[in-house]
Amino acid sequence: MQSPHKLSGNIVDVINERIFQGTIVFDKGQIISIEETDTTSHQYIIPGLIDAHIHIESSMLVPSEFARLAVAHGTVATVSDPHEIANVLGIPGVDFMIKNGNQVPFKFYFGVPSCVPATSFESSGASLGIEETETLMKRSEIKYLSEMMNFPGVLHHNEEVMSKIDAAHKYNKPIDGHAPGLIGEDIKKYVQAGITTDHECFTIEEALEKIKFGMKIQIREGSAAKNFDALIPLLNLHPDMIMFCSDDKHPDDLVEGHINLLVKRAINLGYEPIKVLKACTYNPVKHYNLNVGLLQVGDPADLIVVNELHDFSILSTYINGILVAQNGRSFIDKIKSQTPNKFNADFLQINDLEIKADGKFIYVIKALEGQLITKKLKVLVKPLQKLLKAIPGLAISGSSRT
Repeated sequence: MQSPHKLSGNIVDVINERIFQGTIVFDKGQIISIEETDTTSHQYIIPGLIDAHIHIESSMLVPSEFARLAVAHGTVATVSDPHEIANVLGIPGVDFMIKNGNQVPFKFYFGVPSCVPATSFESSGASLGIEETETLMKRSEIKYLSEMMNFPGVLHHNEEVMSKIDAAHKYNKPIDGHAPGLIGEDIKKYVQAGITTDHECFTIEEALEKIKFGMKIQIREGSAAKNFDALIPLLNLHPDMIMFCSDDKHPDDLVEGHINLLVKRAINLGYEPIKVLKACTYNPVKHYNLNVGLLQVGDPADLIVVNELHDFSILSTYINGILVAQNGRSFIDKIKSQTPNKFNADFLQINDLEIKADGKFIYVIKALEGQLITKKLKVLVKPLQKLLKAIPGLAISGSSRT
């Protein structure tokens, strides 16, 4: 029979906002005692890190494989929106994510995708309407209604949109937002519908406007959108309203690090370690009602050990008292899983990529580095042709083609 496990060091108590030297004892997955003691250890014992909004599908990994990488960086839980797989497979896709995630010692918390398909202009493999949303929302393992991208539908009281929001209220589950650039009376109406978070802010002014009406802001720094530098001052202004998230984390980036990189970055910028750590532990636990430990007696033993706060090297990660990673090595075993697939598409032809030009000008989308928002540009056809010559197979056709 395994004896209780003891860890000594500088214990970071995010609830009482203090750091003290002590010893934590946990047994059978639960913390059974915490004592203040004199210790010569310089390591820090911290609640495990949480990504407050992510699409696991963007990592190109099934949940069990995502977990194997993430635990090495001190992540013990994610608040996950299975929008992409639901867009292809519907409820069976959500079921797959939950079932696969449950096979490893990691805490995945999935929501109900609120906008499947994302827009009426999209061709999707499935749809989640009012009935499907209600079916999923009543399940105990579903923690929230995922990001409500259809903010025009909220503002204009679209029947289907409001019914999905009502379902979340019925089961007392929070609703995630998605409202880039929305301010003033519009964001006020959006929040009044009961939407509680937003991860789409790209300026601090927008974030402050949303906080004013009661929204919590998830500072996003992922593979596609990077808003950390613009929004991190919020941590001093409204520390209780801030969470950290990645939204999309590509596999090559996940290998390098996860939420731990944001913690290290913020601490080295001079932000108070307790405020930083609350943003990726206490705040998401309380907002989403997650069963993730916060280093209190009786809590699940979900914790990490780091060498020191400024360097923030992850020495070990425990989930429910199980050592799941140490010194960069994951101890989560690979599992065999039957992955669903529904990818039926024709090969692209050159004609599929042609841009039809009627006249001298054409409208194009300009992608902005590190942002998900785009710009609409009107450009001359001939200069655009020169620009696109280097792209194999791409042509501009129409009345002004040369």
